[in-house]
Amino acid sequence: MNHINLLADALHYMEENLCNEISTDDVAKACYCSRSTLEKLFRCVNSITIRDYIVRRRMMKAARLLLEQPQMGILSIAIQFGYSTNESFTRAFHSVWNCNPSEYRHTARFTELFPRLNPPIEKGDPYMRERRHVDISELYDLFTKRKGCYFICCDIRCLMPINEISRKAGDLAILETMNRLEEAAGEEDYVFRIGGDEFALMTNSSEVSYAESVAEQILAKNGQPIQFEDREIPLHLHVGMTRMGETNVRYSELFTNLHNAIRESKQ
Repeated sequence: MNHINLLADALHYMEENLCNEISTDDVAKACYCSRSTLEKLFRCVNSITIRDYIVRRRMMKAARLLLEQPQMGILSIAIQFGYSTNESFTRAFHSVWNCNPSEYRHTARFTELFPRLNPPIEKGDPYMRERRHVDISELYDLFTKRKGCYFICCDIRCLMPINEISRKAGDLAILETMNRLEEAAGEEDYVFRIGGDEFALMTNSSEVSYAESVAEQILAKNGQPIQFEDREIPLHLHVGMTRMGETNVRYSELFTNLHNAIRESKQ
């Protein structure tokens, strides 16, 4: 089995079993390979362990339930994702969202901080092969309903040095990026993570003035720091804009166009 097929099988198995008790050993057995082989490959390609990926995906699903099912108790959500107590669930949730489930339920709007990963591709634009491919099918479905809208595309400047301070510091930088986009977004705008440290804000407007005002709000926060332990780390974002027009755009074209807007913002 080649590496791409192995990663595809592993990602599919994990997604199908997020509500079950699964370990790295279980994923390896399902893929008919050794644990060490799968763990090394997964971490090399995705810069995250299998265990951490499972936790993040569970907390994305849990966050969606918190927003979409306000009548559902937090313990019921915890049990659905394999946590027997509020305390253990809250610890896992806080490790991803940096807040408690009850706080999130009353303040958050979006849940796609850690979307499902797709296996890498072998062909195509070399620049795109370097990108971590994530599932943006929900974003694509929304886009097909509001063709001609503007996208605001963002990328964290110099995330690698932040990750070198601590992986947790890098996670906080990613979370703060989404928070900045959320704060600038209008009532009918949506924020999605479209790569390792890349985000797209899809507006519900075809007016360039609106898109520019949103971009300006995001840029105005460049340099404001995130707090990690006893130090402040300045956070800067590259910000670009793009509009696809009214013609039909394929899924792959949308992904490429959004990343091209980010690339152009760096020039």
